[in-house]
Amino acid sequence: MLATAPECERPAARIHSRNYRWVICGLIFAATSINYLDRQVLAILAPTLQRQIGWNEQEYGHIVTAFQAAYAIGFLGFGKYIDVFGTKVGYGLAVAVWSVAACGHSLARSALGFGVARFGLGLGEGGNFPGAIKGIAEWFPQKERALATGLFNSGCNVGAILAPLAVPWLTQRYGWQGSFIVLGALGFIWLLAWGCLYGPAGRTRQTSGSGKADQGGAMVEDGDVPWLKIVTYRQSWVYIVGIALTAPIFWFYLYWTPKFLFRQFGLDLGSIGRPLIIIYSLATVGSIAGGWLSSTLIERGCTLNVSRKVSLLLCALCSVPVFLVPIVRSSELAVWLIGVAAAGHMGWAGIVFTTVSDLFPARAVASVVGVGGMFSGIMAMAFSEFAGFTLQRTGSYLRLFEIASVTYLVALLVMHLLEPRYERLTETGAVRRPIPSS
Repeated sequence: MLATAPECERPAARIHSRNYRWVICGLIFAATSINYLDRQVLAILAPTLQRQIGWNEQEYGHIVTAFQAAYAIGFLGFGKYIDVFGTKVGYGLAVAVWSVAACGHSLARSALGFGVARFGLGLGEGGNFPGAIKGIAEWFPQKERALATGLFNSGCNVGAILAPLAVPWLTQRYGWQGSFIVLGALGFIWLLAWGCLYGPAGRTRQTSGSGKADQGGAMVEDGDVPWLKIVTYRQSWVYIVGIALTAPIFWFYLYWTPKFLFRQFGLDLGSIGRPLIIIYSLATVGSIAGGWLSSTLIERGCTLNVSRKVSLLLCALCSVPVFLVPIVRSSELAVWLIGVAAAGHMGWAGIVFTTVSDLFPARAVASVVGVGGMFSGIMAMAFSEFAGFTLQRTGSYLRLFEIASVTYLVALLVMHLLEPRYERLTETGAVRRPIPSS
């Protein structure tokens, strides 16, 4: 399967602690932070680049769409690649691709050039979550997965927090090109740590005493899971609906919040940092809190069905007040409303990602995540085009925030109707009700 498998075993085998899985979680957290740091640079610089290069709202929407199109392709392609060649090689390749593309933004001089660079970035960044979720499924017992996923997923917000701190400073000293180069190079540093520290849990002793990583289904090292077969299972659609309907909303916050604050309240590159730090700090809390809540409910005897869905409901309710954002007069209040909604999304996303390892055997996890990511990328493209068209035509964010306020509740309803009993798919294609981890 993988020629370098024996070499992959040795780094992890050097450490014989049952807590080594948290080192792996830390590596995945770092990669996710870099992923969103690289992704957010353009959003921070968008008002500046728009003045220098001259693109309009609809062209900016096309640039965002180029990223999302590649992200959908990358999610699907890397999901399959990681399941076939392993987490270490597949995840490492994804980080290498997006790091090259992140640095490549420095060469762009037009809206088309940035679209090309964003396409390359999206292609590589699409491999982050298939690799991350599979790594967590390999290393963590079921009762800890939601918490571990929430922890690494909080890296999205850490990256988004670091961006408004780093980008203005780097831009003032080295120009906007320097921002892309310096921050893009962080991925290559991460690759060195990944190569030295990561090893598959099933072949090392780090999980001894922590419970079998894949509880409730056999772990199969080899074999293929066809994409067309994946979409025939209702368990797949629980995840697809949960991620595809809601991911475009967070991307809207990520890419349009700086522009909204610039237009609505006159914030610029020098003053945008504090509001974005507030928003993504709240999102970080939400990511960890959502995973903690779900894991705590399991520890207290709740079934996976109850713990996951109750946690998702509370996360969905956090987004309801966001429809008020375009009509409030205080920038502080607008920022906090967006921040609470972002917190709800991050808690939601961590739990939705965890449903894949809840409902599928380990060998299919990255492929299922990839298929769902493809659908989320398609939905995100559509929403970005809709947002660009709406803003170009009306200049109002009201309809966009109204959609954001109700999407999560609609998604949860559909997910529950698809899988009311939360039954796990086994290696043979049969289903069975998962039992909470002891």
